[in-house]
Amino acid sequence: MGTSRNFASLVARVILGIIFIFHGWQKLSTNGIDKTELYFKSLDIPWPRAAAWYSALVEFGGGILLILGVLMPLVSLLLIADMIGAIFYAHIDNGFWSTDFGYELPLALIAGLVAVGLSDTGRTGADGYLMHRRRRTTVERVP
Repeated sequence: MGTSRNFASLVARVILGIIFIFHGWQKLSTNGIDKTELYFKSLDIPWPRAAAWYSALVEFGGGILLILGVLMPLVSLLLIADMIGAIFYAHIDNGFWSTDFGYELPLALIAGLVAVGLSDTGRTGADGYLMHRRRRTTVERVP
């Protein structure tokens, strides 16, 4: 993977990661799980307490893992599921525009997650670094 693509992947992961860390932290600390659960209950989200914990932990932990470039396909899928839930339970009735609390932002986040989830992190992420080391070690063993 070229240096510019490594850098682009890193920038996208860091930006997405920061967004998700802040949203997860808001659910864990600023609002707290109890308030998040009440909000989810008001949206008729099934199992609102479990959904609140899922959303908070996936967003906070997933944001950290995005920045580090760890388990990118899995983390991206978990966060995409979270954003699909956000779209259909919290945003869809408000239309498209984020200024109206619409689904514009979660949809953009999904696009970013698809891009970073399917791309190689290169040496700027743990997944790419470990795969590069593994390939190099495997090649060195071949006689």
